[in-house]
Amino acid sequence: MKGHRIVWSVVAALVALLVAVGFAALAAVLAGSDPTATAFALVSGSVGSSESLGAMVLVLIPLLLTGVGVAFAFRSGVLNIGAEGQFLMGALAASAAGVLVPAFSGQVVLVLVAGAVAGGLWATIAGLYRLVRGVNEVITTILLNFIALYLVSWAVHGPLQEVARSYPQSDPLPASARLGPLLEGGLVHAGLPIALVVTLGVGVVLSRTAPGLRLRAAGQNAAAARLAGFPVRRDLLGAFAVSGALAGLAGAIEIAGLTGRLYERIGSGYGFTAIAVAFLAGLEIPGVVFAAIFFATLSTGAQAMERVAGVPSVLAVAAQGATLIVVALLGGLRLLWAETEEPSA
Repeated sequence: MKGHRIVWSVVAALVALLVAVGFAALAAVLAGSDPTATAFALVSGSVGSSESLGAMVLVLIPLLLTGVGVAFAFRSGVLNIGAEGQFLMGALAASAAGVLVPAFSGQVVLVLVAGAVAGGLWATIAGLYRLVRGVNEVITTILLNFIALYLVSWAVHGPLQEVARSYPQSDPLPASARLGPLLEGGLVHAGLPIALVVTLGVGVVLSRTAPGLRLRAAGQNAAAARLAGFPVRRDLLGAFAVSGALAGLAGAIEIAGLTGRLYERIGSGYGFTAIAVAFLAGLEIPGVVFAAIFFATLSTGAQAMERVAGVPSVLAVAAQGATLIVVALLGGLRLLWAETEEPSA
């Protein structure tokens, strides 16, 4: 069965790549541009130079953390659609910790912890509604996304607005609250190794530890997990918190590593794209890395596609949708294949 998952993951990745490139070529034809040049621009615009590669990695970091958070939640039986709101709350808390707290050495640690805690607590609200009141978390996490969005807007127009009061944004974080670049003069900041280490840690927890076994059991069959004596309610609440903390950490890293300040519409919908990342990866943590790279490449390459071939970059979103539709069809075929290979009773 594990071999089947690997085969389908490889097939899904190859099909996703072919669909994205094919969609770009088709869009170029419809726009009257050269499809070959468009496809080349899509790829070279994200990995064709050190600058484009660095820009791609900057998109990869938040997609990786939010994607891992969504995959962790779904594997645990938690339908977390609120990574966007958790990302925003992490960014908001990180900005407050960086701007309102007097600067001190190592302040960046406080910034990152504040973001992770805020994201975890925000997700826990939905967890409590599910466990105490029986409210489906799909509804609550979606609603909490909007509340988080308006809280950020209120903050940058109110208590966190810059001293000059010129724009709806916070003052910049001090150097002590920022993540430095990995290489002198480079675009990529220290958030990349943090994201990779966290991803590895989540993968190990899910696949190699007792809590991970309990979470996977609850995700596959909560009733059976209860009969086995697993503390399902406690584990599910923990899954909400961990998933939200990962998205909140992504928001904090975005503030401390890239933007340096909070402003409206921060994040570019990373929390929503994370759902696509998780499903393209088949909810497997190692697969999230490759799925996040794919979507980051598509996102950054789309800008070059617009410049070089005149194809609107918004079509990259359509390419993502087309990719997910095809991958969903593949997932259905995978289930049918698995059913046909089950031994008859």
